[in-house]
Amino acid sequence: MGADNPPVSLDADASSFGQAFIETAEKVTPSIVQITVISERGKSPHDFFSFPFKDMPKDKKGSGSGIIISDDGYIVTNNHVVENAKQVSVGLFDKRRFDATVIGTDPLTDLAVIKIDVENLPAAFLGDSDQLKVGQWVMAIGNPLSLSSTVTAGIVSAIGRGQLGLIRDSYGVENYIQTDAAINPGNSGGALVDLSGAVVGVNSAIASSGTGTYIGYGFAIPINLVKAVAKDLIANGKVNRGYIGVNIGEVDDAMAKSLGLDRPRGIIIQGILDNSAAAESDIREGDVILEVDGREVNAPNQLQGYVASQTVGTTITLKIFRNGTELERKVTLKAKDDDSKSEPVSNKSKDKSESKKNLNTANFDDIGLTVKNLSERDLSDFNVDHGVLITDVKPFSKAENQRLFAGLVIVEADRKKVNNVDEYSDIVESKRGSALLLKVIDNKGNTRFVGLEIPK
Repeated sequence: MGADNPPVSLDADASSFGQAFIETAEKVTPSIVQITVISERGKSPHDFFSFPFKDMPKDKKGSGSGIIISDDGYIVTNNHVVENAKQVSVGLFDKRRFDATVIGTDPLTDLAVIKIDVENLPAAFLGDSDQLKVGQWVMAIGNPLSLSSTVTAGIVSAIGRGQLGLIRDSYGVENYIQTDAAINPGNSGGALVDLSGAVVGVNSAIASSGTGTYIGYGFAIPINLVKAVAKDLIANGKVNRGYIGVNIGEVDDAMAKSLGLDRPRGIIIQGILDNSAAAESDIREGDVILEVDGREVNAPNQLQGYVASQTVGTTITLKIFRNGTELERKVTLKAKDDDSKSEPVSNKSKDKSESKKNLNTANFDDIGLTVKNLSERDLSDFNVDHGVLITDVKPFSKAENQRLFAGLVIVEADRKKVNNVDEYSDIVESKRGSALLLKVIDNKGNTRFVGLEIPK
């Protein structure tokens, strides 16, 4: 019945490749648990990107996954799996079930550790997520849609994914591994593993278009961050995380030109918080961080992800670019509670200028920007003693492309203090055919740097 032989004869390489998936699934699956939670209603703010296991009705059951990280019962999962939990239980691969205790949670990384009182459990091997490469084969192992011990495969689609809006906190750490291995509700807290069976990430979120189910790719928290957070949670019940105390932004092409960088790289320090680690070091606004402890950083979440794995009191080494020179600076991380809860160092109260300025304006049509001198009321509202106010930004202009808008005050241009429209106009004209670095401030005292290309 049917043909005598299969249509394709696999060579040794193909057979070996397939065997890697089989062996990985066999070895790792026993280390993945199913977590059942009786929880209060949780409200998810996410639309396109949504955590699996969201909006669970009050006192109804929900489920997720977890990874056994020690043979005496410690299990890592997502914070959103056990958040607001009244009861937590764990089902093992061998069908045994145990009540679990929540040891600690860390909403800023969406991680949590729970524990069951059992010995001799099959702990997973935790790998090194820093060695991951885009295109590398990975497998997602978890319990999606209440289906226990499900394995899917795909590749690493991207690394260092951030700005997804999954964690609605200014200190939240979004530095995800993106994969096209199918992840569905219930996979949260499960393992992303490479073909050696090493866990390289904790599955956390999916792209869902509001449906809550998989439509092409998902996100996992890098295991190196997971290891650091889990260690702290087990030891202290909370994360003793260190902070530099800076507001940072990405360096685009225009900003790179205005700073004198050879190409867009690094991340720019937009502001320094009072009493922070950075404020006590030789770190300045406008510095560009190129490396941290020898690792290149070219996006804010790359720095955040690395620093989030370090504890209070750790000294890190930053390579920075300042005024055309590369420098090294050491910073000893401090706790967030030691940092200012409000305004940056540069925005502390200043004496008001006694001189009155004329309300003259200037239009820069080729940039799409209109500015005017500050009135006495503007000086008071923005708590500054110099600058020019942006009164209009043209749609689709160079200024709008750099996220400038009416209501910002330009306090510096080309690293020079701007006192009035005439001074600003002179600086703009001097930068024709190149790029201009602006420092702007909003009415809440937040500052940032902007690179603006000035046509000839």
